Amino acid sequence: MTFLVTWQLHQGKLHPILAHFSQLTDEQDQEMMGEHVKMIGRWHDLVSGTGVAVCESDNIEEVMAYALRWNNDMDISVQVVVDDAQAKVLGSQLLS
Repeated sequence: MTFLVTWQLHQGKLHPILAHFSQLTDEQDQEMMGEHVKMIGRWHDLVSGTGVAVCESDNIEEVMAYALRWNNDMDISVQVVVDDAQAKVLGSQLLS
């Protein structure tokens, strides 16, 4: 499954969280995600303290556990999303 993760840092948390995040190695970040979560990409709007990430996993528990590691300092939303090909298959089923 593919997940769209969005976040909004809590007021006053930008600098401490950015300092913490900037010190994480790729290995530490992957360890926090779990072995069944693959990060496709992450984009940050540092001025507003918001961002988005796309990840893949067949293990929803690991995706949620990763989000829970950060949600003390930010509001996080995790949504299952589909790509164009999957959306077209689902859309074509509506016509049947």
